[in-house]
Amino acid sequence: MTVKDITKILEELAPLSYAEEFDNVGLLVGDHNMNVTGVLVTLDTLENVVDEAIKKDYNMIVSFHPIIFTGLKKLTGANYVERVVLKAIANDIAIYSMHTALDNSNMGVNAKICEVLGIQNAKILIPKRGTIKKLTTYAPMPNADEIKSALFKAGAGEMGKYSNCSFSTDGDGSFKAGNDAKPTIGKIGETHIEKEVQINMVFSFEKEKSILSALFKNHPYEEIAYEITTLENTNQNIGMGMFGVLDTEMDEEAFLQMVKKRMNAAVIRHSKLLDKKVKKVAVLGGSGAFAISAAKKADVDVFITSDLKYHQFYEAEGQLVLADIGHFETEQFTKDLLVDYLIKKIPNFAISLSESITNPIKYL
Repeated sequence: MTVKDITKILEELAPLSYAEEFDNVGLLVGDHNMNVTGVLVTLDTLENVVDEAIKKDYNMIVSFHPIIFTGLKKLTGANYVERVVLKAIANDIAIYSMHTALDNSNMGVNAKICEVLGIQNAKILIPKRGTIKKLTTYAPMPNADEIKSALFKAGAGEMGKYSNCSFSTDGDGSFKAGNDAKPTIGKIGETHIEKEVQINMVFSFEKEKSILSALFKNHPYEEIAYEITTLENTNQNIGMGMFGVLDTEMDEEAFLQMVKKRMNAAVIRHSKLLDKKVKKVAVLGGSGAFAISAAKKADVDVFITSDLKYHQFYEAEGQLVLADIGHFETEQFTKDLLVDYLIKKIPNFAISLSESITNPIKYL
């Protein structure tokens, strides 16, 4: 199995197109065609993680955070980033990062937090914009069903919990083949009228390439008329953060104690308690201050995230409780998610959870 094979499996869970524009995801170090001896999964790729991979004779590291975030102009070993990259290159170890691609996946970071905390019926808190597209194409009537089936198989026509969704309209298509054309139907130099079906299907933006490939492969015409438009509809499957409900409502303090225990948090920084029951909860792994307004709009009782600044706690404004449990703490179970996923996909392959400590923050 090659690096490319492993990354293809990971991108079924979190396509790289899900990542934010500022991010640096994908294969950061290594050769796509290298044969993989084993995969080590970590939250951060530090020197001790690379040493662990060397010791285990694993030559691929799957890391949540990217070790290379901004451009590297030198590789002299002057800082921890350069030392990690140099050591990985010297030992033929590939490094792959998922970061915000996994943040935006509805089976990723925030889904795992919801699982750990027992939050049910979770929905995306901030849907990613511009991720739903619509294909409109035209097919001769005898070929319409075959084309629609091929498009469905490629991932078109999926809406939430439904698949094979489409809308078709019958009509007359016209065209005149030029002298160099090779028309499937009609004659060169003559305007031809064909009974056609207009086919409309929505799809998730990361599937565009495979959907167009299916269209070109299965359509009988030499020149295929089609349009792709980007929709503003809310995508319930891709985006930052999640919110849902607890099975049983809890007192605020009891809820925060439960969060502290289950998330292994040394301390929880929170805004003023409101003396209300907690039933509806929002979560966002990593730095989540930008989602406070979305949490308010979702009318949650508590918003769990990290890296809140002093003045951002004022933004609670008596509408909800803001709880900062720590950056590492919100993302720590991401490693388990990835290991479980890879073992399920590749059951007879060397895959391990890193034992190296990578949390840079200590508490007294």
